[in-house]
Amino acid sequence: MALQTSPERPAPVRVVASLIGQWVDRLGAVWVEGQVAQVSRRHGAGTVFLTLRDPSADLSLQVTCPARVLEAVVPPLADGARVLVHARPMIYLSRGSLQLAADEIRQLGLGELLARLERLRSMLAAEGLFDAGRKRTLPFLPGTVGLVCGRGSAAEHDVLENARARWPAVRFRLHAVPVQGPYAVPEILTALRTLDADPDVQVVIVARGGGSVEDLLPFSDEALVRAVSRCRTPVVSAIGHETDTPLLDLVADVRASTPTDAAKRVVPDVREQQAGLDAARDRARRALRVRLERERQTLAALRSRPVLAAPHRELDRRGEEVDALRARARRTLGHRLDAAASDVEHVRARVRALSPAATLDRGYAVLQRPDGRVVRAPQDVSAGDVLDARLAAGRLAVTVSGSPDGPVTR
Repeated sequence: MALQTSPERPAPVRVVASLIGQWVDRLGAVWVEGQVAQVSRRHGAGTVFLTLRDPSADLSLQVTCPARVLEAVVPPLADGARVLVHARPMIYLSRGSLQLAADEIRQLGLGELLARLERLRSMLAAEGLFDAGRKRTLPFLPGTVGLVCGRGSAAEHDVLENARARWPAVRFRLHAVPVQGPYAVPEILTALRTLDADPDVQVVIVARGGGSVEDLLPFSDEALVRAVSRCRTPVVSAIGHETDTPLLDLVADVRASTPTDAAKRVVPDVREQQAGLDAARDRARRALRVRLERERQTLAALRSRPVLAAPHRELDRRGEEVDALRARARRTLGHRLDAAASDVEHVRARVRALSPAATLDRGYAVLQRPDGRVVRAPQDVSAGDVLDARLAAGRLAVTVSGSPDGPVTR
């Protein structure tokens, strides 16, 4: 039944804590999986205190158990161990805190851990988190590289030294975090979110040296894998050695076999690039020399052609052709004019032969009536008619007189 309270009738803390304890008691004993963050055991004490942590949620609970329960765990528990705890939740009224009262603790074996990882891998693969289409290409020369690794670790040294040896001007944003144990996952997640939000960071390397399967468990945590899949910045996974394959390797954009390999993949080698530039420059020079030589030979061949070697020669030849055509035209025109003149003379001679003036030149005259009509027969005139006699050298007026044969002109 719900507790009835009001501002006038508030419930004391002890009552609320007691009721919460009763509700928690109804849950009964449960199996809980977690990672041991701390084991506290006083010499001679019959009760042991453990801190059980969930790395994905950054949440921990206090666990109490009899000393014999802890002593029954084989091998002995150490910080960072994955365990299954059979415990009953309870409220510790004196402090108002939630605790687990354990009666059995089982340390997860390697086989069971691998089976759990395989089930998680299958689930994430089915969601498409490992698809090759999601992988992003790394920038050719990142201005700033984010590095998540253990503080003062060999992985940090390998990445920094190899990267700077390849490209001395490379810059790093280093986040040193725990890389194993109960606090590894939350701190790695915080560092990853910080670097992904930094606009200057163009690629992030998550690096760790080798270790056992248990040591590398944080890099197969579901929360970390999902966080990497949501990153906008390309992520390079460099965890352990070549044979180590945490789930982070599958979701990262690039998997490096070692931290040294990660430095080689992220940063180009300045010597290789310089050698490539030198080779490209040599090829360009050779190509340019070959092109210039080919063009020079082409120009020389063009200059050796008669039209360019002696351009006036072609002009002279064309001038000679023009002169010959001009002379030919003059000859042709002269012949045409001579023939036309001869034709005119012949026509003139014929015209003169047929002309009345020629007849007049031979002593003949042409008689014309006043109206201009030519007298052709004596019958055309009468006695006394005045006629116009046209001679070769002029005109005469004549008068017609009568005669036995007809009129006669005088």
